[in-house]
Amino acid sequence: MRRYSILALAVAALALGQPSAHAADWGNLKGRFIYDGKAPTEKKIDTSKEPMCSKHNVVDESIVVGDDGGLANVVVYISTKGKIKVNPEYESSAKDKVVLDNHGCRFQPHVLPMRVTQTLEIKNSDPFSHNSNVSPFGDTPQNPLLSPDAEFPYKFHKAQKVPVPISCNIHPWMKGYVVVKENPYIGVSDKDGNFEIKDLPAQELEFTVWHENQGYLTAKSGWKKGAFKMKIKKGDNDLGEIKVDPKLVAPKS
Repeated sequence: MRRYSILALAVAALALGQPSAHAADWGNLKGRFIYDGKAPTEKKIDTSKEPMCSKHNVVDESIVVGDDGGLANVVVYISTKGKIKVNPEYESSAKDKVVLDNHGCRFQPHVLPMRVTQTLEIKNSDPFSHNSNVSPFGDTPQNPLLSPDAEFPYKFHKAQKVPVPISCNIHPWMKGYVVVKENPYIGVSDKDGNFEIKDLPAQELEFTVWHENQGYLTAKSGWKKGAFKMKIKKGDNDLGEIKVDPKLVAPKS
């Protein structure tokens, strides 16, 4: 009996002394997109016909470059075929509401990532009406008219291959995008060009990079239609700085 007790204690001590097997299954991916040229001049939107919007500094958000050259609103998402293992940490938010706000005569955020299991809550924080035209591919379109402080829940029934445009017909400069995927692994670069996707499965994955002006962003040699493969290892993985040729994100003429 004593021999079995000692063995049990030894096994317990070994288990406590080692990290969870699950900890070895996940890694993070980060990177920074750099506009490789002189930053474009910020284009102010003419809102003179909409006096309620004139007090806001409304600018064209189709290309946003920070003071140090960071390129904002670049989307990075998994495009590996088949079902992707998802870290249990994401389970608590799998059915959350995610908010897209009509505020200051623009959509905030400009690019919104979400899972197909979540609900898109479109709201209007402005003191006047907006509409929000959502037309996903192969899914139910909606175009709710939102009075001040109104909210409209929208449920996607299928993931979308590319980001879904959303617009306001009343204020035609208002445009945004919703990135709808089966899994939560979506990164959007911030005002400094940085993005991070956390708790990815540690395995080889394919990622796709996208920007609203030209679509798939082939920023590096070997990226076909914006896609690249990478072996995600445990812990931190860094793409480093990705320099983007201005022609690749220029508005289509």
